[in-house]
Amino acid sequence: MRILVTGGAGFIGSHYVRTLLAGGYPGYEDAHVTVLDKLTYAGNRDNLPAAHPRLRFVHGDVCDPDPLLELLPGHDAVVHFAAESHVDRSLRSAAEFMRTNVGGTQNLLDAVLHSGVGRVVHVSTDEVYGSIDEGAWTEHSPLLPNSPYAASKAASDLVARSYWSTHGLDLSITRCSNNYGPHQHPEKLIPRFVTHLMEGRPVPLYGDGSNVREWLHVDDHCRAVQLVLTGGRAGEVYNVSGGTSLNNRQITERLLDLCGADPGMVRPVADRKGHDRRYCLDDTKIREELGYAPRIDFESGLADTAAWYRDNPGWWKPVEEENR
Repeated sequence: MRILVTGGAGFIGSHYVRTLLAGGYPGYEDAHVTVLDKLTYAGNRDNLPAAHPRLRFVHGDVCDPDPLLELLPGHDAVVHFAAESHVDRSLRSAAEFMRTNVGGTQNLLDAVLHSGVGRVVHVSTDEVYGSIDEGAWTEHSPLLPNSPYAASKAASDLVARSYWSTHGLDLSITRCSNNYGPHQHPEKLIPRFVTHLMEGRPVPLYGDGSNVREWLHVDDHCRAVQLVLTGGRAGEVYNVSGGTSLNNRQITERLLDLCGADPGMVRPVADRKGHDRRYCLDDTKIREELGYAPRIDFESGLADTAAWYRDNPGWWKPVEEENR
């Protein structure tokens, strides 16, 4: 079994790759993995083993057809994580999001067709649905994205679906809630707050802190992606939720407690443009069809994540310095 993982040096993709190489997915213990990653600011070669007999790392861009056409022949499946993913960056400069998330997906799927790869999982986000005041989104909810990032992911989902519908590509789509865990770039809320608080630096809280997100440990998310790879139906979307809904102020309070920090370290800042108020996924489909359920309790997962950043300043400090 040979799997190409795009964006495999990023936060979620690298966790998936490390688990594959560790034999963490039944039936894939001997899988060979090719990682294609552009190593933008969010990609980190140190997230992957320096050397492994079943790993090949290729520094490349999903928007470039040449490396894809060279790499893909002989692979059995593609798991497509590669994406620009930070909402704030998309508000400042949307072009790279459209290029990578939309154009890159289209280019990848063209190369898949030409290469005869049999299976694709396209990894997306709950943000494509927009904001929901009450209830939860199902896979049939309309796509109503409110940020350039979310719009680019919604567009990439539609591109992916069209390759199933038009070309018969064996492709499934996953849409996950907010991920957390080790190796996440310190621009994101949880690692940013943890690293700041551990160093006695204040943390910025958008608006009134009432924006609600569901939280999903990266390990649970990657297990769901693997379940969809092995058992998901072609042309189908699968929502993946962690089941823990908290607003940003509640998350902040937990992080203050874990870091032993004073509430006075929180600095309210002007709200983000177009800030979605609430996300909530109904993931009944993946639970009933594929037997998915999150395994990592949020409170223990959050504590373990904070401890990882405390114990690994050698990983996050250089990353933070490069992006100041």
